[in-house]
Amino acid sequence: MLRRFALAAYVAALAAAVAACSTVVAGQPVSVFADPFKVAGMRAVDGPTGLRPGGTDKSRQVSDSDGGKVDQIAAASVSDIEQFWGEAFGASFPGAFHPVKALYSWDSNDYDGTFCDDDTYSLVNAAFCPSENIIGWDRGVLMPELRKANGDMAITMVLAHEYGHSVQKQAKLNRKGTPILVVEQQADCLAGSYLRWVAEGDSPRFTLSTGDGLNNLLATMISFRDPLLSEDDVGPGASESGLADEHGSAFERISAFQFGFIDGPSACAGIDAKEIAARRGDLPVALQRNESGEWPVSEESVKAIIDAMTILFKPAQPPKLSFAAAACADAQPSPPASFCPATNTITVDLPALEKLGTPQGDPDDMLTALSGDNSAYSVLMSRYMMSIQHQHGGLVLDSAEAGLRTACLTGVATTRLADGVNTPDGNTVALTAGDLDEAVAGLLINGLVAADVNGATVPAGFSRIDAFRVGVLGDEDRCLRRFP
Repeated sequence: MLRRFALAAYVAALAAAVAACSTVVAGQPVSVFADPFKVAGMRAVDGPTGLRPGGTDKSRQVSDSDGGKVDQIAAASVSDIEQFWGEAFGASFPGAFHPVKALYSWDSNDYDGTFCDDDTYSLVNAAFCPSENIIGWDRGVLMPELRKANGDMAITMVLAHEYGHSVQKQAKLNRKGTPILVVEQQADCLAGSYLRWVAEGDSPRFTLSTGDGLNNLLATMISFRDPLLSEDDVGPGASESGLADEHGSAFERISAFQFGFIDGPSACAGIDAKEIAARRGDLPVALQRNESGEWPVSEESVKAIIDAMTILFKPAQPPKLSFAAAACADAQPSPPASFCPATNTITVDLPALEKLGTPQGDPDDMLTALSGDNSAYSVLMSRYMMSIQHQHGGLVLDSAEAGLRTACLTGVATTRLADGVNTPDGNTVALTAGDLDEAVAGLLINGLVAADVNGATVPAGFSRIDAFRVGVLGDEDRCLRRFP
């Protein structure tokens, strides 16, 4: 998080549709986000996720299949996705929906086989082939690994994305030369629309819980994030639109998924180069030369973050910083960083914060592999934003709403670091590429950024990330209105 340059970033916009009616109804309007224990209006609960009993019923056959469990789930997934689009396509797009021509399965460990004119040996991938109107996947490495990490629905998630490419082609959403980033984010969005249908209980083949089930799907999306770009990968020369040929960061891809999940297929048509460029704004997408993107957690860095927050928000009474545990009269500790309203003090367990901010690099765990310095600093900033809320007055700090409000305000603080802040000790604190993704991973792993003053957080990672995203996009007033 120590940054010497201001860079560019991934943010996400949420479009709210407002309908007018001729009848005046008494009472206060209630947002679908008003209840922190709901996900886009649905109760956030754990429960069955995956194939329903007998849910392998399918209408599609798979060419070159080994008949194994992966291909069975994949065939059922495509059959389910096609049922959804058969019902939903006409309500959102012109024309009629047509299923893909065929499905193919391959083992990337085998030497023989082709898909879309590519040799399938070492082709650890899943894809839609537009020239042949077919969908295929690697049953040897990709799908088993995703299934092992995130459950059966990880297979469905991948195929919902790939089928999104078929849908966008049929809906004529793009012209030749459309940046890959646009195409991929549209497909993420369209996948979100289908999976909302599953979560609502309308799928005859699959179930999806809005707690851990949805969290695991978001983790699957993180698996397909792009690696950090260099400054040579972006800019006017990268493509006609100025967007690089990329798929998007974890933050950006999850945001697109949420658009579709919340607002349905029509929202996906609004994703284009202009829209993406607008919501990226001036936040970071690439590391500049001589930038590592990491600032190891230390007493010096913690003090610099606190100083930066004070410069940015100018509270009447800046919170005190302590590295020694102390009793608090009106709050429970929430290590590695805690806020005590009674004394307006942020207490940091430095060894624990150091551990949280140390990149894990475990290739078998996509979430912990995404961890880094901002996994820790975002938690620290969240406690500073608790102090801001406390001084605002009239805000409850020990509730689920407070947790989401804190996540939102932490998003605001994160965005404000895009231009960099020079602190009195001579450090420069600024956002760089990868910081948003590290915060997103933390929101899924532990939810500490979305925790109330006692360290309690809401169960749905989807809601935690959505609140953070609102803040990245908005400002303090928007957070206070959204989470009063």
